[in-house]
Amino acid sequence: MNIDDLRRLARARLPRVVFDYLDGGAEDETTLRANRQALDDLRLTPRLLGGGHVDLSTEIFGQRYAAPFLIGPTGLNGIYWPDGDLHIAAAAAEAGIGFTLSTASNTSMETIAERVAAPRWFQLYPWGKPDFSQALIERAEVAGYSALILTLDSLVGGKRERDLRHGFSHEIRMSAQVVLDGLLHPRWLASVWLGGKRPRFENLERFLGKGASNAELADFTRSQRNPQFSWDDVRRIRKQWSGPLLIKGIICPEDARLARQAGADGIVVSNHGGRQLDGAPATVSVLERIADQLEDGATLLLDGGIRRGSDVVKAMALGAHGVLLGRAPLYGLAAGGREGVDRALAILADEMERTMILIGCERPRELGRQHLAGVERALSGKALG
Repeated sequence: MNIDDLRRLARARLPRVVFDYLDGGAEDETTLRANRQALDDLRLTPRLLGGGHVDLSTEIFGQRYAAPFLIGPTGLNGIYWPDGDLHIAAAAAEAGIGFTLSTASNTSMETIAERVAAPRWFQLYPWGKPDFSQALIERAEVAGYSALILTLDSLVGGKRERDLRHGFSHEIRMSAQVVLDGLLHPRWLASVWLGGKRPRFENLERFLGKGASNAELADFTRSQRNPQFSWDDVRRIRKQWSGPLLIKGIICPEDARLARQAGADGIVVSNHGGRQLDGAPATVSVLERIADQLEDGATLLLDGGIRRGSDVVKAMALGAHGVLLGRAPLYGLAAGGREGVDRALAILADEMERTMILIGCERPRELGRQHLAGVERALSGKALG
C-alpha cells in the first residue's frame, strides 16, 4: 500500500464536497500539480554497498524526532473523521514525530495538550487585530507548545473553484446534491454528520462564546482576514513569542531574508499546497535557491506534494532540514481514522529508509546534492512551474 492507495480509499468514503476540499487547489490547480511533478522530475543516484544501518532520527530546535517529517498544520480535520486532530496528534506521538496544530483545528489547543504528551507546535493565522494573535500566542505558551508557525500566504483566500462549485466555505451548506451525496456515503454520514459531534473551530470559541453556531464561527474566520499584515507585525509577534518562530509561505529568497531579519528562526518553503496563488512555482523548485540564501543556524522546512519517502530524501538533498506533511496523513485519516494515519506515517518511514539504503546514505543530515542525478537540468525544466 502507498499514500495514493489511501487517497483512493478516502475518495471512496468521503462525499464529493468533502473530498474536493481535501484534495483540491486554487483555480486551474497548476501549482497543485507542479508540486508533484517537480518531485517526480528529480532523480536519485543509486550507490552500492553504502551501508544498511539507516537512522532516520533528526534534531530540530533541540528536539530529536524519529524521522525528518512532521505533521504540518491543517484545518477542519473533523470533517474527515470525528476528533480528527486528536487522532493525528496521537499517531504522530506514537511514531515519534512532531505535530503542528492549526488555528483552524476542530480540537482546542488545550485539549490536544491534555490528551497528547508529545512535542507540539502551534500554527497561527495572522487574523484580526493584534489582540487576536496575542490571545492565541499566550494560550499556546501556557499549553506547552514549543514552536510557533506563522502562516503568511493566506492573507486573502485563494480561489478554490472546486469548493466554490459546492458552495463550501469552511462549512457544509445543505443542498439537494450535498444531501444525496451524503446518503451515498453512509459510513461518513453516520460517523461525522450524524455522530453527534459536527466539527467546530474550537480555538475560536473564546472570541465568540460557546453559544456561537458553526456558521457563526465559519463566518468569523472569513471576516478576520488581514491583507494589511506587515513585517512590522511579524516583529511584534516575535516579541510576544519566546520560543522558536517559523514563517510559512516563503517561495522567494528575498522573503526568506526578510523573515530572518524580522526574527524568524526558521522558514517553511510552502505554496499552501497549491491552494492560494495558482501559477506559483513548485516548492522544491525554489528550495535550493532559498537554502543557499540562508545563513547557518536557520531551520529550513518544506511542504507541498510529499507523497513518498523518497520525496523527503529529495527535499533534504536540496537543503531542507525536514518536511511538513499535509494531505498524506489526511488521506489516511479520511480512509480509516487513527489506523489510517498510522499506516500513512509507517509507509513514509519505510519508503524513506529503503531509499536511503539504495542511495548509500545512513543519516538524513548526510544527504546532499551528490545524491541527486542531473539536478541542475531537472530544476531548470518547464515542469517545475
